[in-house]
Amino acid sequence: HVQLVESGGGLVQAGGSLRLSCAASGYTNERWCLGWFRQAPGQEREGVAVIFTGENKADYADSVKGRFTISQDNARVTLYLQMDSLRPEDTAMYYCARARWSGPGLSLDSTDFAVWGQGTQVTVS
Repeated sequence: HVQLVESGGGLVQAGGSLRLSCAASGYTNERWCLGWFRQAPGQEREGVAVIFTGENKADYADSVKGRFTISQDNARVTLYLQMDSLRPEDTAMYYCARARWSGPGLSLDSTDFAVWGQGTQVTVS
């Protein structure tokens, strides 16, 4: 079955950087929309960055544009989120997810995603 496993979270000072990774397994080489979402305590889960695999088309939340970069490895089995110029308001649990559909299309709406990892905590002090 499909599995997504995140890693790379941690504690970092404001202005610092982290790179999150998401290892994907258990599904075919069809092209999908994959994304990073985050949820802070007491807040809704929000879309951070999404990418359409195979074409490297991406979209970002306004709050992270210019600071975060989503990418994938050539084999399309690992998804990354490079986070630079981190701010305290970036503190949250970060999740990677796969969309409900295969094929083109980008969405930052968490309801469009059906497969989720367990999350990795990012804390910016």
